[in-house]
Formats: sequence, structure tokens, C-alpha cells
Amino acid sequence: MKLERELMRGAGPVAILKLLEPGEKYGYELTDRLERQSAGVLKMGQSTLYPLLYNLEAKGWIKSRIDRTHARPRRYYRLTGKGKGVLAKQQQQWSALADAMTAMGIVATPTA
Repeated sequence: MKLERELMRGAGPVAILKLLEPGEKYGYELTDRLERQSAGVLKMGQSTLYPLLYNLEAKGWIKSRIDRTHARPRRYYRLTGKGKGVLAKQQQQWSALADAMTAMGIVATPTA
């Protein structure tokens, strides 16, 4: 299932921040993990990912560095302190939204 553009615009940034929470990653690694960990729902191409990364960096939520030790240089991204705070706030908001949607019967609760 592919999300509509507006849903993806809201989910994409927080998903990227969450993927960067454990440590830095480069672009292809982000798109691969995003697709795998969301079972394809949050699949994002490079033409969507890189403008998003540049935007998150401009906001000061992530920082990047270039690693030239590989055959091709790779740009790695990591969370900043500000980004960690934004992620924590976003996680609370998404959790509240999911709880509200579940209470309304829009999101099914998992069965044991």
C-alpha cells in the first residue's frame, strides 16, 4: 500500500529521524531501511529523500558529513540534539493520533 502524498509528508520526516536515532546512516541505507522496516508502506525514492534530508538539515534537526574512504564518497546523516527533541515530541504526537484513531475504530487493535 502506498500512502497518499499528504500522509507521507507528515510521516516521512519523523520516520527518517527515527531511523537516525541509533546512529548515522547514508542515503541508500535510509531508503532501504525505511522500505524494509515499514513493509513497503513508507517507501521513498531518492528524489524524495534527498530534498527531505536537506530540509531537515536546514532546520538543524540533522547534520551530515562526507566519508571519502569508500570508492565513492558517501554522505552520512545523524541526529542533532535539536533533532532528538523534535523526534521525542513527534513520537508523542503520533502516538496520541494512533490512540485516537484506534478509539474511533479507524485503526484495528492487534489481536493476541
